[in-house]
Amino acid sequence: MSLLRDQPSFTLGVEEEYLLVDAETLELAVDPPAGFMPACQEQVTGQVVNELMRAQVETATTVCADVAEVHRELTRQRREISSVAEQFGMRIIASSTHPSALWRDQKQTPSQRYVALQREMQATARRMLICGMHVHVGIEDKDLRVDLMNQFRYFLPHLLALSGSSPFWEGDHTGLSSFRLTIFSGLPRTGLPEEFNGWSDYERHIETLVQANVIEDSSMIWWDIRPSGRFPTLETRIFDLCTFVEDTVCMTAFTVCLIRMLWRLRVSNSRWRSYNLLLLEENRWRAMRYGPTDSLLDFGKGTMVPFSELLDELITMVRQDAEYFDCMAEIEHARTILERGTSASMQLATYRKAMEDGASEQEALREVVRFLVEATMDGC
Repeated sequence: MSLLRDQPSFTLGVEEEYLLVDAETLELAVDPPAGFMPACQEQVTGQVVNELMRAQVETATTVCADVAEVHRELTRQRREISSVAEQFGMRIIASSTHPSALWRDQKQTPSQRYVALQREMQATARRMLICGMHVHVGIEDKDLRVDLMNQFRYFLPHLLALSGSSPFWEGDHTGLSSFRLTIFSGLPRTGLPEEFNGWSDYERHIETLVQANVIEDSSMIWWDIRPSGRFPTLETRIFDLCTFVEDTVCMTAFTVCLIRMLWRLRVSNSRWRSYNLLLLEENRWRAMRYGPTDSLLDFGKGTMVPFSELLDELITMVRQDAEYFDCMAEIEHARTILERGTSASMQLATYRKAMEDGASEQEALREVVRFLVEATMDGC
């Protein structure tokens, strides 16, 4: 049978979670007007729903055939949601945290699911004032989905490093590129998944939790990557929310290209080497801490390698797949992120410049939000 006939669809879908801020004060819109969400659902193309906090809004693209379509969908959704937000005196920011907002001040969305989550998780859920992005890749075969998940874990820290956008938490410069994951890890069933021996092994573990009434279904498994509980997709969830839409598209392109590269290895009776969670978690932490400004551990060499060298290797590794999907320019954009800086590093640079110019700490944090408002719509 031919390679093309056997390959998965590799369709794409992307979810983004935005924060709503008051257009004048740039503080979080803790209690958005009642008409905002109905207006979004009427005027915005694709799915728009509330998230855990009322100051959050989540969007999902339609099923996209390729990276170019994802780009069109995301830019349109950002434009449309921004337009609706402006009608209600608000702006949107694409950032995994608001630089100065306090989680204790927030109002939760009163949906049955979220109320139950807060009742079970208590303060760990109440402080979930964080946003992320998820990339779905269509993998119809269930066993293949799990096999690719096992192998793809290796590359998750590399993608996290490029997407960092949460250097601040409640006014504090945390010293991390992605502080978001330290908050998210307070929930159970998060982080990197262990390795499973096929779909039946994965399903058996999930069923144990369901039968014991620990979870309702697999949607309450919040790993960095998981088989979607709703769609025939592999869902990558480790990313911070990219501030620039081009960065989101780059992360989408890298995700689908790396997954196809791993599928090609499987077709040729090969596979990416499996590594222990101890090593994978070390690189995950380094990506959280430093973003792409430092080194990651090369497990094969047993040495630390600068991220810039690892990125060169990744781009070479997926070139064939990027050419197949016609997204080489989107892959190469990762070099722009490295040179320009991630959202996290640009937020810090904005903060430092404001402080050097004589701003107070609160004024400097407000300048960071102003940067986020503008950058969120850049290119849209």
